[in-house]
Amino acid sequence: MPVTSLTEQYARHGRRKLLAGCALLSLIAAAVWVSLRTGAYPVGARDMIAALTGQADGPAQHIFWNIRIPQTLAALLAGACLGLAGAALQAVLRNPLASPFTLGISQGATFGAVFAITVLGAGAAAAPEAVPASDWLQHVIVGCAFLGALATVCALVGLSSLRDLPPAGIILAGVAISSFFGSATMLLQYFATDVEIASAVFWTFGDLKKAQWPQLAVIAAALLPVSVILQRRSWHFNAMAWGDDTAKSLGIGVRPLRLATLVLAALAVSVTTAFMGIIGFVGLIAPHIVRMVIGQDHRYLFLYSALTAGLLLLVSDLLARTLLAPIVLPVGILTSFAGAPLFLYLLLKHRGPRS
Repeated sequence: MPVTSLTEQYARHGRRKLLAGCALLSLIAAAVWVSLRTGAYPVGARDMIAALTGQADGPAQHIFWNIRIPQTLAALLAGACLGLAGAALQAVLRNPLASPFTLGISQGATFGAVFAITVLGAGAAAAPEAVPASDWLQHVIVGCAFLGALATVCALVGLSSLRDLPPAGIILAGVAISSFFGSATMLLQYFATDVEIASAVFWTFGDLKKAQWPQLAVIAAALLPVSVILQRRSWHFNAMAWGDDTAKSLGIGVRPLRLATLVLAALAVSVTTAFMGIIGFVGLIAPHIVRMVIGQDHRYLFLYSALTAGLLLLVSDLLARTLLAPIVLPVGILTSFAGAPLFLYLLLKHRGPRS
């Protein structure tokens, strides 16, 4: 009887996870449909289908294939990168406050971008009125932002390897590194010109319109291997949820897994941040929403966190386009407004990090 009851309970949990996944995919499909139809240029369902099948000419064809479809895919891919990185960081650090934003990875990318704008003279590419001739400068900004994000993770990995920091220590190291890069960014802006300051501020706004098809291909190329590697290690993360000693007793290399996860999360986040600017708290919110629905099983948590973060970012982008229409707000502003109260709630609820 207990075995039968346990089997039924396991099957019931499996059905619940499957239903949650179907519901999530349905919400994403609905949000994508609305996203493709939402904008300053009014488009009916028939016109949209014609544009998607290549049967439309004129503005509709250009708007769909060069603006709305890339922007929609940017929300899904960027959200997936941030959500997956957040779930992985929270798993290996066993801290609900861990995320790419709170560990300073985003701040490192910001420093790199501001360095390119103010020191290397790439401010023309970051301005709102950037022209095609400044495309090569955009690559300079992206490259420096990528290096800045990776520098943050290298510092975290170095400190962890040098001093064998516990998970709580890595969180505190991330806070210190974030403060350092924030101060360094302000120092650069203090000596910058008004035009360079304006360009730097505009870049820091998380904006999905920055990414076009080549950028989306790079983000997807980074997301695919990261998601596959983390998914194949999902049982290891489940074991780590019971503590480092339990994971070690099962033959899991806790320290190498923790360091590798930091590097993988940095790869996903740095590429996204380099192309689209700072999008805060999405990687923090999504994993917590998923845990409330399906629990701690990382076989599902990684995938569902990526999908949930993509949905959250797409919905945020829709709100950014419609709240003050025809003015379009940067999506990073809305995610920060939504994420800050949740961060404070988690901070008050969390009794202290476990080592």
